[in-house]
Amino acid sequence: MTRVVMKFGGTSLGTLERIQEVAVTIQRAKDAGNEVAVVVSAMAGTTDKILNHFRSISPQYDMREYDTAITAGEHISCGLLTVALQKLGLGARSWLGWQIPIQTDSSHGKARITRIITPTLENYLSDGNIAVIAGFQGLAPDQRVTSLGRGGSDTTAVALAAALKAEACDIYSDVDGVYTTDPRVVPLAQKLNQITYEEMLEMASLGAKILHGRSVELAMKHCVRLHVRSSYDVDKKGTMVVSEDQILEQELVSGIAYSRDEAKITLVGVENQPGIAADIFGPLANANINVDMIVQNVSARENRTDLTFTVAKAEVDHALKTLEKFSLAHNLVEIVHDVAVSKVSVVGVGMKSHAGVAQTMFKTLAEKGINIEVISTSEIKVSVLISDEYTELAVRALHSAYGLDAEEKI
Repeated sequence: MTRVVMKFGGTSLGTLERIQEVAVTIQRAKDAGNEVAVVVSAMAGTTDKILNHFRSISPQYDMREYDTAITAGEHISCGLLTVALQKLGLGARSWLGWQIPIQTDSSHGKARITRIITPTLENYLSDGNIAVIAGFQGLAPDQRVTSLGRGGSDTTAVALAAALKAEACDIYSDVDGVYTTDPRVVPLAQKLNQITYEEMLEMASLGAKILHGRSVELAMKHCVRLHVRSSYDVDKKGTMVVSEDQILEQELVSGIAYSRDEAKITLVGVENQPGIAADIFGPLANANINVDMIVQNVSARENRTDLTFTVAKAEVDHALKTLEKFSLAHNLVEIVHDVAVSKVSVVGVGMKSHAGVAQTMFKTLAEKGINIEVISTSEIKVSVLISDEYTELAVRALHSAYGLDAEEKI
């Protein structure tokens, strides 16, 4: 038998009617002769509701208790879907993270999976049953429940597919695949039949919300074939996320990604001496604040420099507070921040063997009168930071400039 992992997101399980439709989709996979493990998210809106309860009670809540409650949404989805499968005459039971178990570290709120012990689960699947598994959760070394953080159910599904040596991992959601950019911004965006792990990882980290970066990274490491597809039109082929050598000819650019979840911080008048960057970014790392784009400029003051970098918009206040000690110790002129910015990126593995991608990007933005504030590059992407008000204009212009627009339908 072929073993598959099917993951269903919150919108796919948003109502009792949707849950029963998902059960029929799973039944079809089972009837096709597969061993089926299913990973579920909480019903749409459930996790946010629980989070708001915590914030209302105490802004500084115990993350261990937060994990105990925030994972309850997946418990509900697990039980309801299992009953829907049983109603169809299928052998099924629910599995919570600690029952498998899915072992994690102790980083409550954003735990990482360290090991999945699968023999009991594999025996259950081999007996012809369907395992319905709560995503987003695991078990810490001290036997406390942990949550995996944003995109945790995707991560659970990929990790299980790797541990179970599944043939494929199908990610079902309210979209029918990965597009060249957000179709809400560019109606002529095209769905991709295939995309490489590297491209998908960049797209995810740059703001595309189809898959979380951690799950793509895990899939790439363990060579798990991902199929991103619609839970509303299950007969429609989605997008396969595969290794680079499985795609015969690479496109120069596969997509345009953007993120409005950015904030820019500039330290004005930093001492221009060895070790100063470590003094700045060390405390930020210790505070679990991720820094992205970084640029250093010559300052107007002698032997000083201006240092600009970006952080997530939600972390800007935390970052500014963390930098206060540095500011006092090093006599900074000032710390300036701006949350009205966005990051726009061009992604494609074809860049490895082609020149001129960045030039096209910069020329296109210049023609639209869009100023570039910060630039960041990797082997397969070029990212720029621009004023948030120009985000959609930039995405549309770049999508056309790289020939990604689909033909208009009459």
